[in-house]
Amino acid sequence: MSDEEELPEHIAVYLRMREIFGEPGKRSPDARKRAKKSKEATSAPFGLGRDPRGIEDILDNLTNRLGWTSSLAKADLIGSWAELVGAETAEHSTPVGSEDGLLTVECDSTAWATQLRLMRGQITTSIAQRFPDAGIESIKFNGPNAPSWKRGTRSIPGRGPRDTYG
Repeated sequence: MSDEEELPEHIAVYLRMREIFGEPGKRSPDARKRAKKSKEATSAPFGLGRDPRGIEDILDNLTNRLGWTSSLAKADLIGSWAELVGAETAEHSTPVGSEDGLLTVECDSTAWATQLRLMRGQITTSIAQRFPDAGIESIKFNGPNAPSWKRGTRSIPGRGPRDTYG
């Protein structure tokens, strides 16, 4: 007859749990590290690392750790397009998206697209200064799409409606 059979059940369960969780040799390596760390570190109310941090610091740390800084910088760039290029220019141009360092901007007319192409250097410089994490290296300005004369599945290639004129 063993000792566990002679003891009441609640005492036997307690001794088994103490044997598993109470003895340092029976614990996992991770538990031993945590126990050692808790013995070394003192919990002082005004010690180092105990000061509360602002939400901005916490969110910056989180976005850096998760790799969201580039995406958030691109979203900020698109959101502040009017401040970047001016209110009048922003009325006639809209940033559509960015891919592989190329910012695509849709313009109301070809005249606005041409004007913004002339200002490309200034706009790229201000983007690089204000939004360095966005990774924008160049900008593409698109005018409005021209109408397509090709209609239907059986259309033939050619000059379009001009080939039937005089």
